[in-house]
Amino acid sequence: QVQLMESGGGSVQTGGSLKLSCVFSGYSEKNYYMAWFRQAPGKEREGVAGFRSNGATAYADSVKDRFTISKDKYKNILYLQMNSLRPEDTAMYYCAARMGWVNHLLLGEGLFAYWGQGTQVTVSS
Repeated sequence: QVQLMESGGGSVQTGGSLKLSCVFSGYSEKNYYMAWFRQAPGKEREGVAGFRSNGATAYADSVKDRFTISKDKYKNILYLQMNSLRPEDTAMYYCAARMGWVNHLLLGEGLFAYWGQGTQVTVSS
């Protein structure tokens, strides 16, 4: 069973940075696709960034050039480096995963079978 656990959330001021981590375990396939999602109060969950097992990445327009998704080369840890944070980035952030190859790096939550519990990010003005 694939398990995901996020950490690294917190409270920062506008313009600050945070780095989220997602430790994952229980998968055995060479190919996988992982992503970060977020959900603000009263809003739908939205995809933020995706990472395919071959290193390809994808970003939502709202975070492009500010956020960077990456994976530790040796450990099962997915990261989300968030720079130039804005109040509208305030949300619960979730790590998600699916096994197997995907041709297109889409950020729809229905694509992902496995989810973490989330970590809260709060950006104050």
